[in-house]
Amino acid sequence: MPGARESLLDSAYAALGRRPWSAVRMVDVAAVAGVSRQTLYNEFGSKEGLARALVRREVDGYLAGVERALTSHPEPGERLVAAAQWTVSAARGNVLVRAMLTGCWSERLPSLTLSAVPSSSTVPAQRRADGPLPSPGDFVGLVRDRAVASLARPGASQAESGDLVRACELAVRLGLSCVLVPAGEKGTAEMVRRVLASTRAAV
Repeated sequence: MPGARESLLDSAYAALGRRPWSAVRMVDVAAVAGVSRQTLYNEFGSKEGLARALVRREVDGYLAGVERALTSHPEPGERLVAAAQWTVSAARGNVLVRAMLTGCWSERLPSLTLSAVPSSSTVPAQRRADGPLPSPGDFVGLVRDRAVASLARPGASQAESGDLVRACELAVRLGLSCVLVPAGEKGTAEMVRRVLASTRAAV
């Protein structure tokens, strides 16, 4: 039930904005979504399953935003700037994205293991949610690799490819550093541009 699943995840996210996850009740999540509690359990199996599905959705949403940022400008360097800016704005606007990117999970948020958990769900989306969740270090690699794929030029030399990988990782890490220590309205973009200008990579 894709529609019901999204409604339940929306309801759970809204509930998390009002109270700590430990105080969020499954019956209330179901009621706000307009479905039965049994439907909720059929979709997610448990409250932990709901939490993992919610985190997985936010992971996917953040990475989809990275993909959009990396196609948002004709100039390669500005794509990296856009990806770093998206990282900062996504973390500012979403407590789960911020926790995933930094590894700083407050007591208000679900307490989840990042490793896979046993899953007996027949719902494909839930089996995926029960799989491993990315760590902050995993995000560096995931975003870096997407940036490299977006910016790589056919026929580039091995040295050029290595420079591109390093430039992309620097841009990603700068974006993450600005999540932890905000750099102001235009600070992230200016910082990434300066670092790219000082590298040998042709971006």
